[in-house]
Amino acid sequence: MNGLSLNIAQDKLSQLRQLFPEVFREDQVDFDALKNILGERVAPPTQERYGLTWPGKYDAYREIQKQTTATLTPDRANSINFDTSENIFIEGENLEVLRVLQKSYYGKVKMIYIDPPYNTGNDSFIYPDDYSERREDYRKRTGITDDEGFLNKQDLYRKNSRENGQFHSAWLSMMYPRLYQARNLLHEEGVIFISIDDNEQANLKQLMNEVFGEENFISQLVWQKSKKGDAKLIAKNHEYVLVYGRNVSKIIEKGVWRVKKEGADEVLAQYTKFTDQFSQNHDAISEAMRHWYAKLSKDDPRKAHAHYRNSDANGLYFADNFAGPDDGRTSRPRYDILHPITGKPCKKPSTGWRWDEERTKRALESNPQLIHFGSDETTIPCRKSYLFEIDSEPFASVFYKDGRGGTLAVEQLVGKGIFDFPKDADVLSNFIKLTTEPGDLICDFFAGSATTAQAVLDLNAEGKGNRYFICVQIPEVIEHDHNAYIAGFRTISDISRTRIRNVIDRQNQKQDGQISFSKKTSIGFRAYKLTQTHFKVWRSNLSNPADILEQLDVFQHPLTDDYQTEALFTELLLKAGYSLTIPVERQELAAIPVYRVNNGTTYIALDAINRLLIEAITEQQPQRLITLDKLFNQDNELLSNARLQLRENGIEFTVI
Repeated sequence: MNGLSLNIAQDKLSQLRQLFPEVFREDQVDFDALKNILGERVAPPTQERYGLTWPGKYDAYREIQKQTTATLTPDRANSINFDTSENIFIEGENLEVLRVLQKSYYGKVKMIYIDPPYNTGNDSFIYPDDYSERREDYRKRTGITDDEGFLNKQDLYRKNSRENGQFHSAWLSMMYPRLYQARNLLHEEGVIFISIDDNEQANLKQLMNEVFGEENFISQLVWQKSKKGDAKLIAKNHEYVLVYGRNVSKIIEKGVWRVKKEGADEVLAQYTKFTDQFSQNHDAISEAMRHWYAKLSKDDPRKAHAHYRNSDANGLYFADNFAGPDDGRTSRPRYDILHPITGKPCKKPSTGWRWDEERTKRALESNPQLIHFGSDETTIPCRKSYLFEIDSEPFASVFYKDGRGGTLAVEQLVGKGIFDFPKDADVLSNFIKLTTEPGDLICDFFAGSATTAQAVLDLNAEGKGNRYFICVQIPEVIEHDHNAYIAGFRTISDISRTRIRNVIDRQNQKQDGQISFSKKTSIGFRAYKLTQTHFKVWRSNLSNPADILEQLDVFQHPLTDDYQTEALFTELLLKAGYSLTIPVERQELAAIPVYRVNNGTTYIALDAINRLLIEAITEQQPQRLITLDKLFNQDNELLSNARLQLRENGIEFTVI
């Protein structure tokens, strides 16, 4: 603290940076960018500034600002344990799904992993030519399916070939609004991982700096996927994973990231067995550890910890170097340390001691002592380094994991040749363990073969607490000559759901055999499909009298004729800002079925309504009641009395 009062200007700038990191250019505010984010249409800036730009960027701003009337409809037939699971799989175009999720999941996702199209020149993905919104364009853009439940890929996608005059621009325009919406979903301690290769790595990093803020860049991981490669010049046997935080300072406040050293837990487990066997006889335990290590093969990961073989009441330790660094300093501490048996000063290291005399005194006074001595004073003492204290380490920015492992996993779960270039679930599990805790939510809106879903399920199966996923995949139609189509899959989302189901089936079999599970758990997922709203849409600027009459009818009959009650209920939940997994109980009040939401804070009545029901709900004292106008059957007196009674009891009343 410097004793000065709050710097208002700096505080406001900090708040602005948290809300809109994309408007900062070299620590200066780009007001044109801010105007565009806030919806004010301006001409491209004429003043030169540092930053990423491309043809179509200002149209991409407009895409960010769009709202949607779409909703999600439950797909129970493709679900497992729909009513109890907190895992979610959504079939639909991901940008539109992200818009649907904004209100209910804003700031609630702890980690996002995506594996978007790499823009190799052979990719097909959605990117609009113009931003007009005709009804047929809306269906194509959002991925809402036809009567048979499939999409016309030729109409929905465009191949982005290198001959396209806006090759990189098309990819950036596709990615920008999705990343912007994704950032909104991230918790303030949340992290996003994005796989990419050399085709768009440089552009993606600049794009992420703009959307998330350069100060929230964490790392660019290098994933080596093979040891060998074939190329005319240099073999490319790696990809990248860009890592950004929503707010890096908040992430650091939460605590450091660490990964377990391979084999360390297994060594500590064996050590525990020996301590039980030899009843705290530490000489016997140490000797048993030496013999155990000797039997391990040289490539066994437990062998790497063989220097941790000494035991005391604190645990398994290594007699580590106690000497100060050889940095040429002559002022290193050189005090005497007396041997506990001979009472004579021990031999000193030539570079002096690592610790000052006070710290060494505390270590000697500890019980047990934290200094390891030799048989007499002729041996330089060592400091004790306990394995349980250093059994983890920072995640390395360069790591190796054979890329064939992901392919093999998919082959085992859904068949050979079904999905090309899947990611490795073990790698994603490591990302999840590094950045999340039990109870956290993980999202993947380029789900593909559902590797992220498997990673979450596999991690939960280790019995260390449950995490949950939201995965999104567009129902992209598979080509007729592809192995997946021949095997009976019609869309990529079919593959996604099948893999999730097969992972769950495999885990259920393990639970029945009491393998890998401490107790039987309820696992599954809720499937949803992106659909049009169940409410009739009001259109403005009408000139045709027939259209005007049609729109006037919307006021009297706001619901579509084909709505289903459960689908409508789901839409109301989302529009009210509730998550898809909020606790819901269907019960009867005054002999009428109602939905009791969020432990009774909200009631939703969709079947019928009368005076007795209003009185029964009032007695429950919820915060809100949501119901349909048509249930009052134009009984204005009943509606007016309901409004008055609920208002007098402090209950918000919403009639649709």
